[in-house]
Amino acid sequence: MMALGSLSWCLGAALALVCGPSWPRVHSAPAPENEVPLRSTTWLPEGTITSITLPKGRTRRLYYTLKKKAPAMSVTVSPCDLPIEWSLAARTLKDKPLKSLQWSTKKSTPEVWWRGPGTEEKIHSFTGSTVDTYRGPSSPGASIYILRLRSKQQNTRATVYLHEGPGPSGTFPLLPADPRVHTLGVGMTSVTLSWAPSTSIASLPHTQNNYDYCVLVNSQQNYASLCAAQESMRKEKDQNQEKKEQRRSVTVWPILKEWWWQQWDTFPEPQSPPSSLADEYADLQCVCQGTESVCTVSELLPDIQYYFDVFVIDRLNGTSVAYKGTFARTHEEGRPAITTLREGELRWVTFNDRGSKSEQFFSFHPRGWQQSGLLTLVSCGGGEKIKVTVSSKGQVLTSQAVGGDLAHIWLQGSPSYLIHLEREGTTTGQTDLALTGGLMASVKLQTSSAYHRQGVPSLPSTLQIKSFNRLRGCNSVTLAWMGTEERSLYCVYRRKIGNREAEAGGVAALTAPCLGPESRSDTERVLCKYFQELNPRRAVTTAVIGGLEPGMAYVFDVYLMRRWGIPIKYASKMVKTRKEC
Repeated sequence: MMALGSLSWCLGAALALVCGPSWPRVHSAPAPENEVPLRSTTWLPEGTITSITLPKGRTRRLYYTLKKKAPAMSVTVSPCDLPIEWSLAARTLKDKPLKSLQWSTKKSTPEVWWRGPGTEEKIHSFTGSTVDTYRGPSSPGASIYILRLRSKQQNTRATVYLHEGPGPSGTFPLLPADPRVHTLGVGMTSVTLSWAPSTSIASLPHTQNNYDYCVLVNSQQNYASLCAAQESMRKEKDQNQEKKEQRRSVTVWPILKEWWWQQWDTFPEPQSPPSSLADEYADLQCVCQGTESVCTVSELLPDIQYYFDVFVIDRLNGTSVAYKGTFARTHEEGRPAITTLREGELRWVTFNDRGSKSEQFFSFHPRGWQQSGLLTLVSCGGGEKIKVTVSSKGQVLTSQAVGGDLAHIWLQGSPSYLIHLEREGTTTGQTDLALTGGLMASVKLQTSSAYHRQGVPSLPSTLQIKSFNRLRGCNSVTLAWMGTEERSLYCVYRRKIGNREAEAGGVAALTAPCLGPESRSDTERVLCKYFQELNPRRAVTTAVIGGLEPGMAYVFDVYLMRRWGIPIKYASKMVKTRKEC
């Protein structure tokens, strides 16, 4: 029974094949919906900007045919952010395809022409990231035009525009004969640019309202199109977002407040449609300014190289064309003058501007292969402090405030030093001392190379001068002061003062630490002696000062004279001789 059933099914199928409707002949075509093209077919419409995605390494093809009366054509390809390769070819059939092979829809027409014999002629090819346009006559015998596009680097996008007929399409703005952006002026925080007007604007003044110039500034590179700039900005935002997410994932137990705000930040706020062209490209740091061909970009940072691009935008058609961008480096901030300090030079540093913070710079180059030196400073203004910062090769070595006490800074290990002096503040009621020459001094400094020293020189344990009442006579007094274990020269100066000045405290006029031996008259020097004591506790020296008048008040000053650094001034001591002896 099963064998009989199978036999009857086969006979029925055979009868159906013979008696049923006849099968199409070899030259007849199947229905279009049943046809599977060998390659995907994309037709390029005329007069429409077509956007196409280009996968890496794959060639995309677009096809189009021209009207019989079209004498010329133009094809414009605008890459987005990466260089692409594109070519245009015209394919001509050797023989027209049979009518039986021509299908009812254009979808499969290229498939029919591929099967037939023919020739293909390459018309144009281009490789790059800039907008490129082919303009030329139509091929008389061309059956179909093939546009091939390919990206070798990464996935990208491009737009294609087909125009039938001679001359420009009018869809894209036209660049002038000189499409370069010129730099008119460069400042510290601004750059002025100029460019030749677009041919579209210059030739048709009544259409100026349809166009805008947009100036894009960034510190990375020039962009060949607005699409490239927007794509770069999008990638930068994506990278920043990835970094944010990575930082968030590190914190396993976030604080509730931080977690709340992090969650809040993950939901972007709704964006309203742009109200102007400037709003549309606000993320690009773009200045859209109408049809003026001169623009000053301000609020830049000093000493930074910026790249400037100018785009002319057709707001009516939504297209844009880029000028050839330029770059410029803003000027660096004005650096203050740096004064070189000579070996052993004693310098008074003044700050004339008391209404604002003032500063001065000095450089010092120690002598000798050891590259060591000593910087000595003392503030000369009453109650005023000076901040000193010493650096070498851009690295800060030390920074401290210097007041009325002598400060020593040991310099070692560098061929040059930069010394930065800066006023910190002034105590009210105090005034700078008027020095010789009428200058108002704020700080006194001295630098010396130290060939064989191993550090800062030793200082006396106290800078007080002691007088002995029992040894005080009518014509002489005996003074004592502490010395150091180093051999040094000590000089004693005297000054006779009147009774009124003595009663008013005349010592105060001479207690300023900046009044060194160079500011005293040679007639005031009464004694100089060398002294050295290896035991600091016993480093006491005395001097008998004679030749005085009975019953007179004298102010005595002792200076520790050293080979390195500023002379150290002891505290002034007022002593009155006896009237009767």
